[in-house]
Amino acid sequence: MKQNTADADKWPLVSVITVNYNQSGVTLDFLNSLRLCSYPNLEIWVVDNASPNDTPDRLKEAYPEINLIKTEKNLGFAGGNNVAVKMAQGDYLLFINNDTEVEPNFLQPLVQLLENHPEIGMVSPKIHYFHTEKTFQYAGFTPINPITIRNRAIGFGELDQGQYDHTIPTGSIFGAAMLVPRKVIEKVGMMADVFFLYYEEHDWAARIERAGYQLYYDGRSTVKHKESISTVKDSPFQIFYLNRGRILYARRNNRGLTKFLSLLFLYLISMPKIMLVYLVKGRPDLAKAIFKAVWWNLTNKAQIN
Repeated sequence: MKQNTADADKWPLVSVITVNYNQSGVTLDFLNSLRLCSYPNLEIWVVDNASPNDTPDRLKEAYPEINLIKTEKNLGFAGGNNVAVKMAQGDYLLFINNDTEVEPNFLQPLVQLLENHPEIGMVSPKIHYFHTEKTFQYAGFTPINPITIRNRAIGFGELDQGQYDHTIPTGSIFGAAMLVPRKVIEKVGMMADVFFLYYEEHDWAARIERAGYQLYYDGRSTVKHKESISTVKDSPFQIFYLNRGRILYARRNNRGLTKFLSLLFLYLISMPKIMLVYLVKGRPDLAKAIFKAVWWNLTNKAQIN
């Protein structure tokens, strides 16, 4: 985060935006890794999403160069990021999870790619699992199936042996780390905060593609993500928002017969099947969360924009 003034003039300003919620210790580790970043022209925005059990002021005390925003309520992933977007000054905006750590030279390849290719609207780097050395979480996505609203992370669980060091188009973007030009946001708009959590980056990527831009994965850049490769956080909160977002994505991005078939599949096949599986596993709380996700989408007709 320390800028070399001479070099800064050669590189466009990048606004780094991250959201903290009850994880200031994790966010401090992220900021420490970012302080070692060799990119010479950064501004840092940390949005504390009204953490009820945290002391976010210590972030500013430890790293006085950051811009700390404290919201009055939890705005979710999209809403929290959008608060900083309105204040950020960068030519490029890097949306990155606070539970990541970055390599010193991770940012230059991403910026160079967007500088040289104005047709690209978003790019995500290679994502490794932090606690499983050189193991992929993400090396691009397959396209989202318009009926099932599912896709696959390329390279997931593989050992990095250089097989994904390329720079290629991707079927969607990864919200844990994504660089977006300001001009794209000005044209397309910000993330839709109606999602609150999950699928908002896929929805944003779909909108950016429809605006005529391309989505890219850049294997020259690496970010390490602290999400565990072996842990599925099956909580009612997560299951509700994950499935609510999946249905909402179909409602917002599909049209005509495709939309009809997709919602038919989600409402009558996929969601009942998942509910049944949870009931068999003795998790009625998760089955209830699925029902609530379906009910929210059925009863919130006007909240899809």
